[in-house]
Amino acid sequence: MKVSMSNGVKSSPGENSGNTMESSIEPLLCSANAQMPLEDPLQKVHVPVGRMIAFVQQIKVLLTGETNLKVLFAPTTIAAAIGFTIGMVPLLRHALIGDSAPLEVIESSVYLVGEACIPAMTLIVGANLLRGLRSSGVGALTVLGIIVVRYIALPLIGIGIVKAAHMLGLVGSDTLYQFILMLQFALPPAMSIGTICQLFEAGESECSIILMWSYAMAAFSLTLWSTFFMWMVA
Repeated sequence: MKVSMSNGVKSSPGENSGNTMESSIEPLLCSANAQMPLEDPLQKVHVPVGRMIAFVQQIKVLLTGETNLKVLFAPTTIAAAIGFTIGMVPLLRHALIGDSAPLEVIESSVYLVGEACIPAMTLIVGANLLRGLRSSGVGALTVLGIIVVRYIALPLIGIGIVKAAHMLGLVGSDTLYQFILMLQFALPPAMSIGTICQLFEAGESECSIILMWSYAMAAFSLTLWSTFFMWMVA
């Protein structure tokens, strides 16, 4: 009878395979003492990167004051502001305006350049109109909506504003003054809009199409509204 030299107990093959499986399985859940990595709360906010960068850049421009005045203001607005400043300051007005002004040559030069403004704007609108008639993305409903708002809604709003201002005492009883105020709401769009579109190279042909139909309808609407305004203030 052979006696085994080792005191260990032999295990069956089933027990060995069970021990091997138990030793190879790792716990799926972390223990309570284990530290979980903290999640960044900013990762939960899904914001397009491009929009966020553009928004941050706009805020920086507003805070640092790096705004381009040529983009923010139209050339006509800048010119009107300069003219208003010169007219309000007596020293500048006497130095620039008048036949006996020491800097009268500046006024003459500006007046000479200004005389060519209307023909130049007409040429620009005509050139853009020719391009817009060939290929334009402006639909008939868009043009019709603009004409309705411009020649029907705005004059009615102007009548209400002028009458309300007269009742509040902001506008005097001068009939000609009231007529001019109401007439401003029935005028067609300014031709300088086409020049501004040409300057910034945005919507030149579309603007020309809208101006063409607006001025075509102004021949009828302006006559009717002028007659109606004169009847109201008479």
